[in-house]
Amino acid sequence: MSKIQYSNDGNIKHLLTIEGLQEELIYKIFDLAESFLNVGNREIKNVPLLRGKTICNLFFENSTRTRTTFEIAAKRLSADVINLDIDSSSQSKGESIFDTVDNLISMGADIFVVRHPEPGMPELLAKHVGGNAHIINAGDGNHAHPTQGLLDTFTIKKYKNRFDNLSVAIIGDIKHSRVARSEIHALTTLGVPDIRLIGPTDLMPTDMSKINLKIFESMDDGLKNVDVIMMLRIQKERMIGAIIPEEGEYSEKYGLRKKHLLLAKKDAIVMHPGPMNRGIEIDSDVADGQQSVILSQVTFGIAIRMAVMSMLIGKKI
Repeated sequence: MSKIQYSNDGNIKHLLTIEGLQEELIYKIFDLAESFLNVGNREIKNVPLLRGKTICNLFFENSTRTRTTFEIAAKRLSADVINLDIDSSSQSKGESIFDTVDNLISMGADIFVVRHPEPGMPELLAKHVGGNAHIINAGDGNHAHPTQGLLDTFTIKKYKNRFDNLSVAIIGDIKHSRVARSEIHALTTLGVPDIRLIGPTDLMPTDMSKINLKIFESMDDGLKNVDVIMMLRIQKERMIGAIIPEEGEYSEKYGLRKKHLLLAKKDAIVMHPGPMNRGIEIDSDVADGQQSVILSQVTFGIAIRMAVMSMLIGKKI
């Protein structure tokens, strides 16, 4: 899949997955995002980089943070934004997603931001559109969520400055989480030496054996001296035919509480990609506490998405 993401001249053409992205490219995205951080603090919150370009948000699953931050990012780049209402579009009449995209390209669409329940759909769309448009994967099934992985690692960089000395713990339903997969690929590419997965055995991935990961069933064991704690929610919507953990029992074993922070390093940061289920995978006093950087993730997400879109059709690398 990584080859599809690049054009013949080596520039990035689509963003479908972090797997296969070069470390140099990730740092270029970080540098560009850094330059966009202050745009939101200006009286006039936009730059003319994508003026005249059209961004289409095609979300076949619910979203708050991702869809909204992509829209804000596009508008801050001065692009026109179309949020297609899937339920009231011709999709509801049986039109294929490929025909929908072709029609929107005929109307002048430049970038499609796609969230879809089917793993691999953004890749199929990238192959379909060729050089006529750009595809950004905003989450496909349990496969990948590349901009979330980028904004999370950018957040870590902002608070920890470097990656080669870090211990990062990812806790929860990792098996069904596209965020976790993108996170793991990003952390590995950036040289994090100690990546720990904490959760029930049934919720651990079985397809990442080639990556050096440490597996823990116990929070007490897995959180010792970590620098970063990333919490995940239970992905009930992807557990078709699977046994869904009972919330009370799950929370008792894998809910993050203040006592757990004592196991980590004193300056450890707490992260969550959202949506949060307070009182289940994370207590409110932790989510809102001094070590939480959850809202910073949201803010940095705008800059990362500005960077990705501008890199695709604005500022070339």
